[in-house]
Amino acid sequence: MKNAFLLSAAALVSIALGQGVTTTPARPAKAQPAGQVQPLAPGTRAAPNKSTLKLTPLIPQVKTVEVMDNGSIRVAHALVLVTAQEAARSLTALAQTVTAAAYRADPGLAEVDVSVYRGSDYGGFGGPLPLLTLSVPGNRRATYETALKAGTYERVWVGAKTAAPAPKLTPLQGLERLPIFAGPRAELLKEQLEQKQGLEIGGVRGGKLYRGSPQKRQVALTFDDVPHPMYFPLLLDVLRREKAHVTFFIIGRNAQAYPYFILDLVQGGHEVANHTFHHVRLPGLSAAQIEAELKTTNDLITGVSGQAVQYFRPPGGRYNAQTIKIAEKLGLTTVFWTDDPGDFQNPGVETVEARFARNLRPGGIILLHDNAPDGLAALPDLLKVARQHGYVVDTVGDLTR
Repeated sequence: MKNAFLLSAAALVSIALGQGVTTTPARPAKAQPAGQVQPLAPGTRAAPNKSTLKLTPLIPQVKTVEVMDNGSIRVAHALVLVTAQEAARSLTALAQTVTAAAYRADPGLAEVDVSVYRGSDYGGFGGPLPLLTLSVPGNRRATYETALKAGTYERVWVGAKTAAPAPKLTPLQGLERLPIFAGPRAELLKEQLEQKQGLEIGGVRGGKLYRGSPQKRQVALTFDDVPHPMYFPLLLDVLRREKAHVTFFIIGRNAQAYPYFILDLVQGGHEVANHTFHHVRLPGLSAAQIEAELKTTNDLITGVSGQAVQYFRPPGGRYNAQTIKIAEKLGLTTVFWTDDPGDFQNPGVETVEARFARNLRPGGIILLHDNAPDGLAALPDLLKVARQHGYVVDTVGDLTR
């Protein structure tokens, strides 16, 4: 079994690195702000439709109020679009009105989250930042307005009235499949050797982690693209009930708009990690642009959470030698994965579970996503399967210690 895996790992080196070799930077996306729009599980079948709430009385600025559950709790996310004139005024009262209406429509909700955008700017989650976000757990409904008025409520974020112009970067619309290295042949051959050794032997090599120790029945569970206001509270609830701790690769612009979710994950005992600020392709960017993507996210996460950031994953697994060098300069280990069950492609919960079980291996690093319904639904069974096979499910940090 071990030899079969090593041959498979060697084959992946050739496929993953060979197909991504390029000596010219990718062309920027046409007239599209950086990071917009983070795709919502577009894959092999349509994502399941979310339930929606009908608010009474009708609030004209509310585009939709979506509801999801994880089998234990239900959470609502309200998308609110305002005019330029409305955006110039305080939006807190509007967010409070939407929150109260959502709880009236469904008193059993465990949490209501509100995102307020300028309608003319809104292009989907991952585009220009919202103007205001508010999160109200059900157990704080009776007290949060008093705290909000006093300026002591921590689950609210107010952005700039005028959206900053988006930098000219290429957003990543593709999915993570295999790591893709961009560089000349000499660098490619060196990278192939390091990846092969990293998969066979495990541990950090050349500033990169492909796998933990193949001698330990221990795996790291990782989630990319964190946090999303619709899915993240449900994900944290599952992990809390399952008593599991994981590593979250955080997109900086998401953390900026929803800082309270970063606090939630730290309080839950999870590990913070860097997934760039705009979720962009890094090969082809200048050294200054790459450093800004990583350092801005590091500073933001540490400022909110109080925790130093030690790990980084390039969006789409796309990287080059310059990316690794800059990450190391910033004290970051670049983390890849051994197992991608494809939750982001909506292959079906059973398919996600089968792929996970088939590829489970000592020292494995599993790649899942924050905003993938199939991954969320499959998560309790994934943890159960791992534990039944004698695996300890840990964070990346635990895997490297």
